[in-house]
Amino acid sequence: MGRIRVLVADGHRVFAEAVAAALAAEPDIDVAAADSTRAAEQALRRAAADGRAVHVLLVDADLGATPPAARTPAARTPGGAGPRARTPAADGLALAARSRTDHPGLRVVVLAAADDPRRAVRALQAGAGAWLPRDCPRDRLTAVVRGVLRDETHLPPALLTGVVRELVATRTDRAENRRLLDTLTPRERQVLRCMVDGLGRQAAAERLHLSPHTVRTHVQNVLGKLGVHSALAAVALARRAGMSPAETAAAGG
Repeated sequence: MGRIRVLVADGHRVFAEAVAAALAAEPDIDVAAADSTRAAEQALRRAAADGRAVHVLLVDADLGATPPAARTPAARTPGGAGPRARTPAADGLALAARSRTDHPGLRVVVLAAADDPRRAVRALQAGAGAWLPRDCPRDRLTAVVRGVLRDETHLPPALLTGVVRELVATRTDRAENRRLLDTLTPRERQVLRCMVDGLGRQAAAERLHLSPHTVRTHVQNVLGKLGVHSALAAVALARRAGMSPAETAAAGG
């Protein structure tokens, strides 16, 4: 591959610079830093346009939640480079998902202040190849950067059991929700897909060439078969089963 190009996306400049310096000590790694999701996305686009696409994105799991000044001290940087701040939101995971979609060859490593199996699963589902503690040593960080380029997945051993449990629970929940969707008639599934797509009764009626009254009847049948009491709950169940808004275009055809 030659030189490995890494982008560190973190809202706390001191931490980002410390991580960049730790990685830059490796003779075959070039590192840049971005302090926001917007800056990171712009850097990724510029690099791709210049023919120097970033290979690995290191992203703060909490990136963009609140300004760094409003954060409270927490973990230390790799190699003990000093205190770091964190926040409870997960904006970095959204950046990971968008970046993987926009740059399919990109590998993502998520750095987190605390082990959280549920968020780690979300990171993996977003396309991340690794979840690491913020205070991991430099040699571990560089080993993971090289590992994700070989399509390896890296998780802290202490987190593995919780992640497997979350994945099993998610799979079981999705299977049960799909079983419920299988009880719907083809027309009821079309109506549900319209609901997932955010269409009201009139718009769904126009898409499916039905009367609003007929759509209302189908909606009531859908709620009853799914065992929920609102359209919002039906949509949430459908999304958990894997039905996405993109599917609805075919439903109205």
